Amino acid sequence: MVEAARRKLNESAGMRWFALILISTLLFSTYWFQDCLGPLKGLMESELGLNSDQFGRIASSTTWANLALMIIVGGIALDKWGIRKTGTLFGILAVAGAAIVALAAKGVFGSDERSTMIWMIVGRILFGTGLETVCVMVSRTVVKWFKGYELALAMGINVGFGRLGSAGTNFFGIEIANNSVFTGVSFAATLIGLSLICFLVYLILDVKFDKAAGIQAGEGDGDKFKFKDLTDLITNHSFIFIALLCVAFYSAVFPFVQYAPDLLINKFGFTSTLPDMTGWSFAAKFKAFFHNGPKVTSLIPLGTILFTPIFGRLVDKKGKAATLMIIGSLLLIFAHLSLSVFNNVILGYFGLFALGIAFSLVPAAMWPSVAKIVPENRLGTAYATMFTIQNYGLAAFFWGIGKVLNMVNPAVVNQIRETRESLIASGMSMNEVPVRIEELKLAGEIPPYNYTMPILMLVVLGIISIFLAFQLKRADKRQGYGLEMPTGHEG
Repeated sequence: MVEAARRKLNESAGMRWFALILISTLLFSTYWFQDCLGPLKGLMESELGLNSDQFGRIASSTTWANLALMIIVGGIALDKWGIRKTGTLFGILAVAGAAIVALAAKGVFGSDERSTMIWMIVGRILFGTGLETVCVMVSRTVVKWFKGYELALAMGINVGFGRLGSAGTNFFGIEIANNSVFTGVSFAATLIGLSLICFLVYLILDVKFDKAAGIQAGEGDGDKFKFKDLTDLITNHSFIFIALLCVAFYSAVFPFVQYAPDLLINKFGFTSTLPDMTGWSFAAKFKAFFHNGPKVTSLIPLGTILFTPIFGRLVDKKGKAATLMIIGSLLLIFAHLSLSVFNNVILGYFGLFALGIAFSLVPAAMWPSVAKIVPENRLGTAYATMFTIQNYGLAAFFWGIGKVLNMVNPAVVNQIRETRESLIASGMSMNEVPVRIEELKLAGEIPPYNYTMPILMLVVLGIISIFLAFQLKRADKRQGYGLEMPTGHEG
């Protein structure tokens, strides 16, 4: 009877997709903020004096609270309290954390490098606490509305919103910043505030959904959480393999995207900003665009906006989810080899394209598969557990790439620091310093960073991803969840 009542509401395609759009704006804005520092890495070094190691710590700090199991706490809260209370609380945390990062970039808490870094870390920790639980909540909400319908397609589109945020910050971030880290970060923080308003609008639909389903106000979508639910998850072989695959795959992608603009600038001589192209021919504009680090990086998540729903639809219709995860992992290895070992720019473009396909293929197959392995009323805890494990990998590689980059390029680090100090001592303004350092880099007076070793580390993660995807496929044959079957035809 409850299920029949529930279908009366979400059997409307228009209602389902409208709810998806409202909830997915949170993913768009949080991913924009999460990746907004990537295009600004050079600017943070020249304007704020933060080197690659410090940049890595700031980027990594988004994950720190979640290493202490905060996402699992959020997932349990989601299963116990429901979407409305949990989403509002953790959405506010994300907004507050983003605001602190912006204020730190402005120098409100101190203008020295140490104070700036510490307060940026504080803000990113708070933001990260909200971010990951919001991601779990959004995934849980998509299942709530689309299970039994176009679930893989809906999840693919939902992921596409997040990728659009990543693409937007890489494409427009440096121009929005206009030589000011504060301007770029505060814009990203504002987007989270606006998306939280969209979430509050969505809650009207959520109330109607729960009334139709017979769920009392303030209740979650299932029974109260029991510790056994967590132990059942972590002793399920299929869940273990898909969770470990999640951490290996995303650790090879998300940290890379943060460093990719700087990599392309240093490895292939790309520019950080576009010049004034008034009067330029189309061919010249095209060449300038594809020789710009942040703009080219934006194509990685931008491509996923198209391909993830396509692959999601493929999983709905044909299945083969575990097989597609194997293919995506192979593409990941090719991508990072082409960008680490080789110095051919054409091969680099192919590597970025392969990474974009992998970045679409694996999530489109992975996230709907979790809904096959785990009962719906424990998906909050399941997704939270996966995000928690994932954060250990992200923390290691966000920071690790920056740390290794500093270790293998000590001369570059010292020269940039000394040049910055000299320019400031000469009376140059903080807005002029980044411009001058950029000119010195383009003139070859400041040597480029060597990114070979940091990116080569990610190849190992691709190899691990393939192994785990094969193990997942074998486990599914034993346990019979139907990961290779189309949606609605599971064993």
